[in-house]
Parts: sequence; C-alpha cells; structure tokens
Amino acid sequence: MTPFTQEVISIIRSIPKGKVMSYKQIAIYAGNHRAARQVSRILHSCTQKYNLPWHRVVNSQGKISLQGDAYFQQLELLQSEGIEFGVSDRIDLQRFGFTFTK
Repeated sequence: MTPFTQEVISIIRSIPKGKVMSYKQIAIYAGNHRAARQVSRILHSCTQKYNLPWHRVVNSQGKISLQGDAYFQQLELLQSEGIEFGVSDRIDLQRFGFTFTK
C-alpha cells in the first residue's frame, strides 16, 4: 500500500459522524491536490476491508456523486447523522464540512 493510500484511509477514518469531506479535500490533505479521482478509487476498493465511513465523502459542490440505489443509501445515512440538504440537494460545507488536522 502506498503512503498516499494509507493517508487517504487515515483521513477518511477520521471524518466524524455528522461531518463530510470532499474527494478533493481528502486528496489535498493526503498530499496530492490532483488526486480526487484516486481518492474515489481508494474509497471504492478499501471501504469494506477497512470499514471506512464512505458515506461521509461527497463531491466538492457538497453533493452526492453516486446514482441510483447507492445515492439514496448515502442520502439516508447522512441524514441519519443529522446532515441537512439544501437547495439542489447540496450540503452546506461551511456547516457540515470537516477540517482534517493531524
């Protein structure tokens, strides 16, 4: 496992209940501001193995990127944690965003 992957997993694990981070934010904190898609792939391939809170990761607009049943599953999980959705199903990242610190 690369150091970048390890850092991404660590950051995702640290997102507390009721907060979200974007793929881009995670990439930046993990050391590669151009790796948002890589964060998505890591999340997809490592969620089960590392029991990651995948539902707390959204796009940079504060929206759920998944479609179909996965969209509704993520929506329900986030709402169950108290996260509210506004206009165009966006999450207020000022209110519900998480700032990672080591």
